[in-house]
Amino acid sequence: MRPPRAELSSSPGMDAWIDTYHAVRSLTLGGTFVFLTDSAVGVPEEDNLRHLIVNIGEDAPRDKVVPFLTSKHPLHYCLSYADRARQHGFRSLVVLGGDKRVGFPRSVEHAWQLRQAIRDTGSDLVLGGWANPNRNVESQLDYLAASQFSGEYFLTQVVSHHDIAPVERFVEGTRRRGLAMPGVFGVFYYRSANPRTLSLLSDFISVPAEGLTREFASGARPEDVCARTIRALMNVGACRFYISNLPLIGTARTLAIVKDKAGIR
Repeated sequence: MRPPRAELSSSPGMDAWIDTYHAVRSLTLGGTFVFLTDSAVGVPEEDNLRHLIVNIGEDAPRDKVVPFLTSKHPLHYCLSYADRARQHGFRSLVVLGGDKRVGFPRSVEHAWQLRQAIRDTGSDLVLGGWANPNRNVESQLDYLAASQFSGEYFLTQVVSHHDIAPVERFVEGTRRRGLAMPGVFGVFYYRSANPRTLSLLSDFISVPAEGLTREFASGARPEDVCARTIRALMNVGACRFYISNLPLIGTARTLAIVKDKAGIR
């Protein structure tokens, strides 16, 4: 999930955070982990940790909420952020470099350096990293297998059933190398094949625009498209997934529909 944009005025910003709170609460109480991004597309977002601490209350399990932290902040802020997360009951962070093309510069060149800096403070947070199956597989596996990775799991860039071959090569490579680190594969919840939206998204992720256009034109609903990617991932051996861009209203209900269509019980 993305936090509300920082430039929203007080009323729309409050409404957006209320919707986010309800979505986080409904998912976590149902046992689902929730990842919350940090300036995901180069647009400044509200401090996700501060709002989570204030708004989710004590009934939503914080061990099921995993904030993202990018290095596109001063290093002292990043280390303070990790310390605040641990003090307030969050058990894990996904630590990323952040897109160099947009927004503020990174405080360190590579995400592993920030994870190591957090480790050097004595933090016992479980730290996650990142991989992209759409890039050179061997290079990505080298990165994950490196001793300085300083993480316990990784997420991947979003992928699609319209181009599953790179994921199959990636999964096969992890098996060949004996890489046992848990991986969570990204799935995007496309709500339509609107050309303008797909064009905007293509600046940040690989978008199979032609395939999506045909699929939606044939009558597929967003839940169908999402579930097809999950099924394709399971068919090549992936077993953990996150879904990006789920609607904030009725989030748990939408997720349940996707899981049912994907055959996940």
